[in-house]
Amino acid sequence: MEQIRNVAVAQTFAAYPPDLRRRLMVLRGLILDTAAATPGVGEIEETLKWGEPAYLTSASKSGSTLRLGPIKSSPSQYALYFNCKTTLVDTFRTLFPVELRYDGNRAIVLDAADAVPRDALAFCIQAALTYHRRKSS
Repeated sequence: MEQIRNVAVAQTFAAYPPDLRRRLMVLRGLILDTAAATPGVGEIEETLKWGEPAYLTSASKSGSTLRLGPIKSSPSQYALYFNCKTTLVDTFRTLFPVELRYDGNRAIVLDAADAVPRDALAFCIQAALTYHRRKSS
């Protein structure tokens, strides 16, 4: 997996409890792998937004920001956050009504006890990374 170059992001990951850190690193890897495999996305900027790791298509401007982090009210849950002003989560809810759990129009919620639904998440990540490109076409 690609090393974290942003010191603040690396420190944020290091501060998470080990089990949560491993799960969030799986999501990070899925974001970076999906970006690399998606034409037109380009390099991903890894930074912090609201104190949590965030992934932006700064070079290509093809997508909407993705963010990941714990669900503070539930230690066994973590989430992949999307811009709540987009239609992304509503679309995912239609396409994956059973496979994924949601928090309003802003997040896909995952539980530490469950396997990571990689295929569904990769689809959602790709949709976010290409959101502006698809919207303008």
